[in-house]
Amino acid sequence: MPISDLLADLLGDIQRPAILWQALAIIACIVGGWGLARLIHRAWLHERAQQGGLMGFGVASFGRVLPPLLIVALLALTKLVMERYQSVHLLRVALPLFTSLAVIRTFFYLLRRIFARHGPLGAALQTFERVFALIVWLGVAMHLTGVLPDVISFLDKTMLPIGKHEVSLAELLQGIVSIVVLMMLALWAGAALEERLMGLERVHSSLRVAMARVSRAALILVSVLFSLSLAGLDLTVLSVFGGALGVGLGLGMQRIASNYVSGFIILLERSLTIGDPITLDKYSGKVARINTRYTVLRSTDGTQTLLPNEMLITGVVLNQSVTNRNTRLVTKLVVSYDSDLTTVMPLLETQPQGVARVLEEPVPNVLLNAFVADGYELEVGFWIGDPENGGGGPISEVNRKIYDLVHAGVIKLGHPAIDTRLLDAHIASAVARSPHPDTN
Repeated sequence: MPISDLLADLLGDIQRPAILWQALAIIACIVGGWGLARLIHRAWLHERAQQGGLMGFGVASFGRVLPPLLIVALLALTKLVMERYQSVHLLRVALPLFTSLAVIRTFFYLLRRIFARHGPLGAALQTFERVFALIVWLGVAMHLTGVLPDVISFLDKTMLPIGKHEVSLAELLQGIVSIVVLMMLALWAGAALEERLMGLERVHSSLRVAMARVSRAALILVSVLFSLSLAGLDLTVLSVFGGALGVGLGLGMQRIASNYVSGFIILLERSLTIGDPITLDKYSGKVARINTRYTVLRSTDGTQTLLPNEMLITGVVLNQSVTNRNTRLVTKLVVSYDSDLTTVMPLLETQPQGVARVLEEPVPNVLLNAFVADGYELEVGFWIGDPENGGGGPISEVNRKIYDLVHAGVIKLGHPAIDTRLLDAHIASAVARSPHPDTN
């Protein structure tokens, strides 16, 4: 409808009571939509949002999408009822405006649900949101002014040569839109499915991660193939692309492909689990996340190391919690040869008792390691059940308790023994050779 006709119809309705009823209906739909959204949020969404994590984030963000969706539904229902009895030109203007708002909010919800689950949205995605909102509002403006049919006709007539075929600009844009929409829906479905899988406590964490990765990849593949078929592209041309991709993997992407395959092997065979304390070469820490290409290792000082999955498959990995999480910690000291080991060793065995994180079973023990020059070398050993938190704290507390015994004189540490006999003989010889002072 041209803008002149739309304005003429609205001006004609102003002189009639119909415009008042339409305005009241629009206000009632807005108030009713917000009210229903708040009721649904209080009854169901608020409780789900308190769960936290991915599920809480998704429910909280969906709460901002629900009001415009309900308003659009109420406006469409009101327009369907009122157009039987009177003109609804004002509703015809309000409905696309609120529909565009609902589309923008829904798109933002999907975008943030997919790309902003673990942090804030990046600058590039924020710019993409603004561009998308501008395109939607521009389309609504063209629809209200009656320009949209002319634009669509122009796009249908504009042909672009692609190889031996010609494709209209409208078909190309339709294909791009279908790919973007289906890809967004596939990524959203993958995120929702990942939430469900990660909530299955009875399933091993590595298996849950593997199932989530495979399901997301399958959804993306299906969405791409389906969108290409909707765009009118022959899927047989993908065989050429698949052959080129295979050659590329064989020539220049062996390591990348190896890391991806290694990631799925790690997840499927469950040799590593999120939270396991591991050591590989000079890297040690707790497994924070297992991705398909790399594994994130968080050390006790807070630093993160990205280890390619191929290293975890081909290298020797020390996993302290595959079968048993208990880890033995030791602290060594040298006591004097004057010490009575039958008294000192039982006393040292009691020092780890009562220290935070130290296990009662297996019991601490003291070993006589060696006879060194300074005294007896003793090793105090004890066990902890959470090696991912490090062993510096318990060792420090045990050493402080041993220090109290040393400071009280209960335990005498060994000191280097210096033989002074040779030094005394050297001093006496030097004194004998020195000239005596004149006694005149």
